[in-house]
Amino acid sequence: MEAKDRIKFRIGFSRMEKKYEWKDHLIFMGLLFGLAVWVNRGIEIKGLYMDDLYFWSCYGEQSFLQYVFPMGSTRFRFLYYLAAWLEMAVVGNHVSWFVPINILLNGALACYLYGIACRLSGAKAIGFFTGVMFLSSRMAYYQIGQVLGLMETMALWMAAAILWNLYRYINEDHRDSLFLKACLLYFGVCFVHERYMALFPLLILALIAVRCRRSVCIVGAVGSFGLVQLIRAFTIGTVLPAGTGGTQVAETLNIPQAIGFAFSQAAYIFGINAGPEHLNGCPWGQSPFWVKLLVILADLAVLAIVLGFLVMLFGRKRKEKRAALWVNVLLFTGFIALNVASASVTIRVELRWIYVSLAGALLFLAWMYGELTNGVKKELYLKRIWPWGVLFGAYVLFMFPVELFYRGCYPKLYLWPDQLRYNSLAEETYEKYGDEIFGKTIYIMEDTYEMSDFTARTFFKVFDKKRLAEGTQVKKIESIRDIGLVDDSMLVLREDPEHNGFQDITDFVRDLKLKVDYGYYEDGWMDEHASLTVMAGEEGIIDLEIMYPGIMSGGEMITITKDQEEPLKLPLHSSVVDARLTASPWQLVHLTFDYNFYMQNAMEQRGEDRLAAIVHISAE
Repeated sequence: MEAKDRIKFRIGFSRMEKKYEWKDHLIFMGLLFGLAVWVNRGIEIKGLYMDDLYFWSCYGEQSFLQYVFPMGSTRFRFLYYLAAWLEMAVVGNHVSWFVPINILLNGALACYLYGIACRLSGAKAIGFFTGVMFLSSRMAYYQIGQVLGLMETMALWMAAAILWNLYRYINEDHRDSLFLKACLLYFGVCFVHERYMALFPLLILALIAVRCRRSVCIVGAVGSFGLVQLIRAFTIGTVLPAGTGGTQVAETLNIPQAIGFAFSQAAYIFGINAGPEHLNGCPWGQSPFWVKLLVILADLAVLAIVLGFLVMLFGRKRKEKRAALWVNVLLFTGFIALNVASASVTIRVELRWIYVSLAGALLFLAWMYGELTNGVKKELYLKRIWPWGVLFGAYVLFMFPVELFYRGCYPKLYLWPDQLRYNSLAEETYEKYGDEIFGKTIYIMEDTYEMSDFTARTFFKVFDKKRLAEGTQVKKIESIRDIGLVDDSMLVLREDPEHNGFQDITDFVRDLKLKVDYGYYEDGWMDEHASLTVMAGEEGIIDLEIMYPGIMSGGEMITITKDQEEPLKLPLHSSVVDARLTASPWQLVHLTFDYNFYMQNAMEQRGEDRLAAIVHISAE
């Protein structure tokens, strides 16, 4: 093939590739959604507790305006509350839908970051790697495994959009619309989570970088910040953000501690779990050797990319662009630093707060790759891959199994055991019995989980379409001796701390309290002849109520034999007859019943003998 023909072929191929490029994006985004489902398999929400249950109760008991605009509260997050209200309205009593929704949103966010990383790096593969590392991160536990994860996803998405719009504003044509969009996003994210008020300096940095003197942009930046503070002062009475765990930042701020928290967040971004087990699942000191080795190798790959970028930054070839590069470096590092700072001023550092910083770091790395390969034609794939693409791929190759390992440590996180317990409670009650659970009294033996009264009152309302669960009660007992005979209006559960769950022992307790040999049925009907064993109560009393719904002809007699004692004969003079038997406390008493009559014209016969009467048994 001649040189001229080769050029034509290459140009034609390039056009064809560009024409069908959307298919590549579609494939990569489909893979990201598939990865989102795969890495989060096994995470479930079947029952709500703590903050999730509290916010659901507000949704169930407050009006729309009260829920979305909680005047006088410690937090005013009306944009998140609006989204949460809409989500709960869609989900209804299908609690298990929350996790799929969270996965879908997290996957969509990863696709958004993929798109940004593609633009920053000039390579779809780098964009895909960015999405992969974001989705596989151990820091996603809250966004997937909690209903309030919606808040973190919304805030992270908006923060990333602020960064992207400011980047475009600085590096493209300085369009006012891009900057004003960033200001609008800043205003919005502050009412999803007030932690993101810390991003305001980024707006000022962008104005300084382009030497903007346009009043519309200056007013947009200052006005968005001022309006946020004004609304906060009016609605919650202060401009200072509240801390975590019911604390106030102004009261708990400790500068040396905050600096230490900042360093620990930097370590987390580089794959090092620099915190306690209950916050990260597996501290660095307890991590296996192979995990530490892979983290070190991954960090060395990142270090090589950073060093290559610094060499380029200070090299002669980029002298004319050095100032612009430094501005972008300040933009990305400022974004990461401000998010780190905002998460360092409270009483602890949680992984979910570092997720946004990790996203910023991944985009920063993608941008560095783009600058390192800038000027290399896209057709020259090998030249673009070596060495920077190989190093980026090595980082992903080393860190991906590390993230999967740390995800396997989720059960050690502070919120995980409780979520497993209330998932189990839902499984052993509503999932097992459906709407039949409503109106029952649910006895829970032992109290090692220390279920709050609020949880006991509210937990089952979530499953009721009317959000009431009328008549449903939860009572704690120390022993099965604390309840009488088990009837259809009762469920008995026991806590199973070894497996962070509950066990339904209703049938076991029913059989222990009342074991039927023959002739007696759950709905109370008894045959002409019946035999059963009853456990007496604390006072050793067994009460019998015998009802005969048929027509008496005279001479009807009921014979009750208790153990080996003389039979008790009860003549039937009316449709209802009562009897009281005495025994020792908690004694197992064997009773036999014999009737000299039966139910005339009965529609069914359940055993060898005919149905005779309806018997209600209680023990005290």
